[in-house]
Amino acid sequence: MMTDHFLTDYFHLMIFATVSTLHSAPQPALVSKGRVYPLSFADMHEVIRFSADIIQLPETSLAMDEVRFHAPLRPTTLRDAYAFEQHVRTASQNRGRDVPQEWYKFPAFYYTNPHTIFGPDEVIPYPRYTSALDFELEIAVIIGKGGRDIKPEDAPAHIFGYTIFNDWSARDVQREELRIGLGPAKGKDFASSLGPVIVTSEALADRTVNRPGVYDLTMTAKVNGVEMSRANLKDIFWAFGEIIARASDMCELQAGDVIGSGTVGTGCLLELTKGQGPWLNAGDVVELEIEEIGILKNTIGEKSK
Repeated sequence: MMTDHFLTDYFHLMIFATVSTLHSAPQPALVSKGRVYPLSFADMHEVIRFSADIIQLPETSLAMDEVRFHAPLRPTTLRDAYAFEQHVRTASQNRGRDVPQEWYKFPAFYYTNPHTIFGPDEVIPYPRYTSALDFELEIAVIIGKGGRDIKPEDAPAHIFGYTIFNDWSARDVQREELRIGLGPAKGKDFASSLGPVIVTSEALADRTVNRPGVYDLTMTAKVNGVEMSRANLKDIFWAFGEIIARASDMCELQAGDVIGSGTVGTGCLLELTKGQGPWLNAGDVVELEIEEIGILKNTIGEKSK
């Protein structure tokens, strides 16, 4: 019989997902060695709450092609940082300015909509109010243990895991909002994609870089099968430890909160086309891939009327 210590370690090395079958509603699951093991929890938030307890790998499993993957969780809150210097520099140049000096003082972030979450293979709505739809290649952390005034070096203990994040953007609307000095809001709130799985920190241990919450992981984006972006998480300027410290300063983070990294260098059409387009069209297929996590693929729907 396995010891409690072994079971706890085994749990933390797992990959988590939310899946459904033709005969079952979405439910949390473990993913291991090409098999999917459904868990008897209501949702991923309940899994996170029990993450310190012993959870044994279920005996019943399914093949990967027997299940549909959904967004791994519905965030309690959804923040998005602005942490890659190359992206910030290019975006600033497109606006005819240098990188603001304030950007180097602290990791900035904004709140976006936690209620418009899409998962793998879902169709992304094309808002009627934009003609400049863009993808954003990001990684996100899921907070597993709440806290306030968290130090950067302590932040990894508060991370449940990592997933791929596509922060869909209406660039023309975003541009107008930023001119006002408040936003982005409608330029961002219509869709965010997460998935396909959540990978724990322990499962990424062999990719560790000597900064809290940073790993050597290649990140790529394809549109209609053509590679558009290639970058690496290790090039992030503000590490997740620093981002979490900033977010929790005089503020209680909750389990189930999700925080995005911001776009990696070259990780969007805004950078690649100097803000001029061409942009995404209805029917385009966008695939974001991060080593050790997988591929998050979505298709753009017809423009809303």
